[in-house]
Amino acid sequence: MPDAWVSVSLTSLALLAGLVLLAASVNMFGLSKRWDPSLKHCFVTGGSSGAGLALAKLLAQNGAHVSIVARDQAKLNKALEELEAARQNPQQVFRAYSFSVNTEAGSAAAIEAASEPFDGRCPDAFFLCAGASRPGFFVEQTEESLRTGMEQTYYAQAFTALAASKTMVQQGVKGKIVFCSSILGYFSMVGYSTYSPGKFAIRGLAETLQSEFMLYGIDVHVAFPGTIYSPGYSEENRVKPKVTLKIEETDEGATPEVVAKIILDGVRSGKFHITVDFIGNVFRSSTAGSTERNSYALDWVHGLIGYIALPIWRNSVDSTVLKHREEHEAYLRERGLRS
Repeated sequence: MPDAWVSVSLTSLALLAGLVLLAASVNMFGLSKRWDPSLKHCFVTGGSSGAGLALAKLLAQNGAHVSIVARDQAKLNKALEELEAARQNPQQVFRAYSFSVNTEAGSAAAIEAASEPFDGRCPDAFFLCAGASRPGFFVEQTEESLRTGMEQTYYAQAFTALAASKTMVQQGVKGKIVFCSSILGYFSMVGYSTYSPGKFAIRGLAETLQSEFMLYGIDVHVAFPGTIYSPGYSEENRVKPKVTLKIEETDEGATPEVVAKIILDGVRSGKFHITVDFIGNVFRSSTAGSTERNSYALDWVHGLIGYIALPIWRNSVDSTVLKHREEHEAYLRERGLRS
């Protein structure tokens, strides 16, 4: 009996090892079928500037129909011209819609408008890039600013996902929903009390829906970019606390075009968590929980690096914050926040 048990155990281990190697080879050599956006209808929120516009243009270059949504009609008109310049064939349909997507009603109206040129059929893929950041110290915030922060980071994507999923399920469309969180959805630090909570919430929502939407054949992805050099980033830096700027001064960042390419490559290859650089991979692997891995071998290496390096890095962040204490005391008194 023990010999039989050992034999079965060894067989099971060999089978498991074979499955791991097969999964790794599929990941490593791209043997899984890649998603092709050509002539798919892609709906992009935050599509008038930054990474959203870069992603919309890249989708257009890959032959997709593209609908972009944002609030500013003038920016949308200019963005539409850039989409036209990226056109690959005369069949492609490009449209721009001015809607606020931080409510379910606004998101549903935007989706309905974008569906009209396609005889009412909803888009095949939703890329949720809407969002904004206004850094500051937590003691400076108000109830209104905290609510606004959640609207700009979480609800601007959650309500679009809600409206999109209802329409996709009703019509039987087996497509994609792609969230855009941030590397600050894996960790946070001084200055991001109105931003990071919503980005953490997006990860939680994406992980819930990735499980739930298997019922409908809808794929869910979530991207975690770091610094993106966009007009929004320049505006953010105007109000960012000095200590936050100090901590971030070694951050190399990336252009919207680089981020868009990595996100689309991740979606096409079927990745769930999509990170855009080395440090993103380290944070992803170190906080993965039960999330599916992008590469069994590389994620193990990134996780080991994180286990050793991240506590050291966090120590340096905390040290920088404490060195700022005296300056911060003066800042608080200047603004009447400290007697």
